[in-house]
Amino acid sequence: MMNDVIAYKDGALVIDTQTAVASSKTYEDKILFDNSKDSLEVIRHSCAHLMAQAIKALYKDAQFFVGPVIEDGFYYDFRVNEKIGDADLKEIEKKMAELANAKLPIEKSYTTKAAVTQHFAHDDLKQEVLLRIPDGEVSIYKQGDFEDLCRGPHVPNTKYLRFFKLIKVAGAYLGGDEKREMLTRIYGIAFADKESLKDYVTMIEEAKKRDHRKLGNELKLFTFDDEVGAGLPIWLPNGGKLRSKLEQLLFKAHRKRGYLPVRGPELLKSDAWKISGHYQNYGENMYFTVIDESEYGIKPMNCLGHIKVFQSEVRSYRDLPLKFFEYGVVHRHEKSGVLHGLFRVREFTQDDAHIFCTPDQIKENVLEILSFVDSIMKAFGFKYEMEISTRPEKSIGDEKYWEAATEGLKHALDENGIKYGIDEGGGAFYGPKIDIKITDALKRKWQCGTIQVDFNLPERFDISYVDANNEHARPVMLHRAILGSFERFIGILIEHTSGEFPFFIAPIQAVIVPISDAHLDYAKKLANELMYEGIDVEVSSKNESLNKRIRNAETMRVPMILVIGDAEVESQSVAVRDRRERTQYNLTKEELISNMKEKLNEVHF
Repeated sequence: MMNDVIAYKDGALVIDTQTAVASSKTYEDKILFDNSKDSLEVIRHSCAHLMAQAIKALYKDAQFFVGPVIEDGFYYDFRVNEKIGDADLKEIEKKMAELANAKLPIEKSYTTKAAVTQHFAHDDLKQEVLLRIPDGEVSIYKQGDFEDLCRGPHVPNTKYLRFFKLIKVAGAYLGGDEKREMLTRIYGIAFADKESLKDYVTMIEEAKKRDHRKLGNELKLFTFDDEVGAGLPIWLPNGGKLRSKLEQLLFKAHRKRGYLPVRGPELLKSDAWKISGHYQNYGENMYFTVIDESEYGIKPMNCLGHIKVFQSEVRSYRDLPLKFFEYGVVHRHEKSGVLHGLFRVREFTQDDAHIFCTPDQIKENVLEILSFVDSIMKAFGFKYEMEISTRPEKSIGDEKYWEAATEGLKHALDENGIKYGIDEGGGAFYGPKIDIKITDALKRKWQCGTIQVDFNLPERFDISYVDANNEHARPVMLHRAILGSFERFIGILIEHTSGEFPFFIAPIQAVIVPISDAHLDYAKKLANELMYEGIDVEVSSKNESLNKRIRNAETMRVPMILVIGDAEVESQSVAVRDRRERTQYNLTKEELISNMKEKLNEVHF
């Protein structure tokens, strides 16, 4: 069936390959049955309907809301009286396979919205869907005894739906509204061939082992507490050490590149957020409070504080570019249903920076940022790609500013031969941006860093510098984060490395294991000397067997285990078990310190 035509991009139904060949439509309109993006969207959308049909066959009372394709597969939201859990997915998959093997034609028909409203008069979830559809012609897809509202396109027959797997059961508020009822949601994945599905399932199993929430608990990095609140991470000592090492390295890297450290308040009057446009365009994502009868907003971004730093004194063209950076704590009102470990939280810290420059300095500064990005990503072994995101529907500012900013980003990348994609409408509300998307060890893509060109906020806050003609001129503002946030980046790094952190940021870089109490004094002395050199070590001296203490250190994924016995005390040496290199060797104390200092200093951003 590979290379069969399964649909047209305009959603027209194709019955089979022969019909498609006989069609007058152009080749470019056709979607072939393969693992291309267009084809997978059709296959997965069709699989969502196949899953719904199977659920309806198994649970007669089931009612369905929406079943869209998402980046990593598909899902369907539905209501059912029975409680469905992950253990029930096999039975639903079995029924899906039966329906696929039945080779049911998938047929599209058209009617009016009024007729469909009457047809589904007793189905309140379908009425909810209809509220989101404009008046006029409505399409319905039918397969066997199942039908649903849908624009399509779909595959022409269920025979094309063979390689799928249901991933998990979750809850989802109706329409994403926390005040509405909780529906059942089932996620699934589908491909055009068996091998791709097998590879994906293998990746999913590996991802479960690397889940940053699981490893974060095992490695004692962070925790969450219901008494504190959802989406508010608590950093434990190990996580605090890892994060601090990352912050220190970045601080040096920023200073080396001429950035100046600043800090803005976490709470600003709402008047400032109204000037910036956040109040009108981003207010639903913010937290507000009233102090002395004035409304304040907790910052979701750091840009306003940095604008106020710029305004604190008269600036000259000779001062530009001015680069301010801050590890800025921000808060965003995320719905509880989307919170996910460190990946989606309500409080996080951005490695944020803002560059104030002249328009003709945009390109050189964007390229310098990209060089900075490259050095950091290489240090952690990440491959990455870039995407330019253009003006969204909800935005501020004159079209000419948007065009100038977007073209500035494109020129910077084009003139240096840097490849990029386009995300139409994906920009920030105040300016277009370059998004840096990294690929981890499991070939998953994550959006982290961003570079945004902004003509709008300088205009709104009326900031200026004195140019060479002694006249006031408007600077351009570049918003920039490389990690995105420490929380999200560390979560990605945990899963990328499976908790096997590079030596230079490992929370515990070595565990010293004295064989007996007779060796404890030397172990403590060695620990103090290593700590003095900036190396995080612990002495494992619990009343446990030697093997258990070594196993505990290995479980914590400590890069180096240093065993000390009689011979080591006598020769002032250590027996090293190097977890990263999978080797064992002996070093003198001096060689050990030199070796570790070298490992610490081998990474520079």
